[in-house]
Amino acid sequence: MLVQLVISIAGLIWPTFVPASFLVVPLVVGGMLLRFGELVALTAITTTFGAYVVLSRGFTMQRIGFVLVILVVGWIMITSAKVRSRLGVPGTRGESMLMELRDTLTAQGAVPKLPPGWLVESWIQSAGASTFSGDFVVSTVYDDVLEVALVDVSGKGIDAGTRALLLSGAFGGLLGVVPVDEFLPSANRYIRRQEWDDDFATVVHVVLDLTTGEFDVRTAGHPPAIQFDAWSGRWQTRDADGPLLGLVESPEFAVNHGQLKLGDALFLYSDGMVETPRQDIGRGTDRLAGHAERLVGHGFQGAARELVETAGGAGDDAAIVIIHRKAHA
Repeated sequence: MLVQLVISIAGLIWPTFVPASFLVVPLVVGGMLLRFGELVALTAITTTFGAYVVLSRGFTMQRIGFVLVILVVGWIMITSAKVRSRLGVPGTRGESMLMELRDTLTAQGAVPKLPPGWLVESWIQSAGASTFSGDFVVSTVYDDVLEVALVDVSGKGIDAGTRALLLSGAFGGLLGVVPVDEFLPSANRYIRRQEWDDDFATVVHVVLDLTTGEFDVRTAGHPPAIQFDAWSGRWQTRDADGPLLGLVESPEFAVNHGQLKLGDALFLYSDGMVETPRQDIGRGTDRLAGHAERLVGHGFQGAARELVETAGGAGDDAAIVIIHRKAHA
């Protein structure tokens, strides 16, 4: 406020060197740093000073228009501050918190390093180039066992981002702690406790023995995993029917057993990789396998990002996890 007073007095004494438009600068800075109530007071004072300084030089349409500009700028700053005040933090701290939450979600999606002879990659691309995604990955390694879940929250992009942040922390806490056959039922109970309206999640959950290559796949309303068989060169779906999470009180989830031999690979992916308005999931899965076929010769190195960028749909979140047992360690 003192700055506004100094600028106003200087504008009256030296109107040529200190234009009245300088009054807007403290208003904009205040909009970034002050709390809602403080900003309202600053806007009222700025408008009063501005009207006095400008109109004291005579009434013209341009000067009256400048006062209106101050009012418009103040209204924009107040509206922005009101939205931020709902978070209970001043200024740009709210944006910083969102960035920290985004970084947390990204860090939780990082897959752990596997023993020699194994390769695991993941990549997530949000709809509309948003920094938040409704798809996320949680994983852990313990006792030569890899446990990983790829989750697709209802909605897409930033609309589903807040729920994805909540669920990623909860699911990450369950993974490797509850028995593997209790992960999906426990996740289902957690979602139902939230009492969300018409919100649900789909999951593909894999438990892999890194010593033998044997794995179990369980799905909850999610597209099936697909396995590449290096010996035959064929692609096989690993489906295990299960209901969407959050819709049924006590669902049952079937399990699909398999084994990754040397050179084999297992692909987990969200529906954004295979589903489009003009194409069902079955055909999309075949198309994804066709894209992945070209990467076999490279040992699937860098395949996760390439497949998301080439096969993923631009209008939906897309995510993939690739687990490859190398032919040569």
